[in-house]
Amino acid sequence: MDIETVRNICKALPSVTEDVKWGNDLCFLIAGKMFCVTPIDSPLKVSIKVTDEEFGELTNLPGIIPAPYVARYKWIFVEDASVFNDKR
Repeated sequence: MDIETVRNICKALPSVTEDVKWGNDLCFLIAGKMFCVTPIDSPLKVSIKVTDEEFGELTNLPGIIPAPYVARYKWIFVEDASVFNDKR
């Protein structure tokens, strides 16, 4: 998976906009609210807003941890994007 794959997945959702924030982070938003953030430079790491139910399930997978600073808002941090495949 690369940043273009992340961009294609996010942009396929209705009403998604993208913006660069903090000088180096590509952010995806719906109605002005961020739901996905990834650094523009590599290696690919992704922070994603998830539901309460998904949070517990996903943070039990290898390569996914509660996102630093925003885990209380149910954000996960994907340290290794290879944990995602066609089955997830």
